[in-house]
Amino acid sequence: MGQVTVFALRAVLTALLLGSVGVQGLLVPLLANDLEGLNEQYAHLRLPLLLIVLLGVVSAQVVLVCVWRLVTMVRRGTVFSHAAFRYVHVVIGAFVAAALLVFALGTLLAPGEAVAPGIVLLIGGAGLAVLGVALVVLVLRMLLAQAVARDLEAARMRDELAEVI
Repeated sequence: MGQVTVFALRAVLTALLLGSVGVQGLLVPLLANDLEGLNEQYAHLRLPLLLIVLLGVVSAQVVLVCVWRLVTMVRRGTVFSHAAFRYVHVVIGAFVAAALLVFALGTLLAPGEAVAPGIVLLIGGAGLAVLGVALVVLVLRMLLAQAVARDLEAARMRDELAEVI
C-alpha cells in the first residue's frame, strides 16, 4: 500500500473518528433533550433509543480503530500474520453488534403508531445490509487465512531451500 493511500485512509479514519466523538458529545445529548418532549405514550422509548444510538456510535468507533490498526500492519508488512485476525474478529463482532442494534431499533419502533410501517421495514433492510457487511468481512477473513497459510508455506519452503543450498 502506497504512502499516499495510507495517508488518505488515515485522514478519512481520523475525520470519521472525530465526527463520531462529536456525535457522542454533542448530538446524543441534544437527542436526549429532544426526546424529553415526547408524547407520554412514547416516553418509554427514550432510554432505549438513546442507548441504541450511543452503542451504534461505539461500534462504529471500534471498527475505525481496528481498521487503523490493520492499515498500520499493512504499512509494516505484517498483515499476513495471526495477529491480524484479532482485529478482523473484532470488526466482524462490531458489525454484528451494529446489525443487532438496528434490528432492536426496528423492534422498538414497530409496535403502535410511533413510526410508519414502511420506516420499520427500511430499518430492517438497513439491519440486513449491516449484517451483510459483517458477512463480507467474514469472507475477507477467510481470504486472509488462506494468504497467511500460503505465506507460512512459502517461508517453510524458503527455509528448506536454504538448507539445500
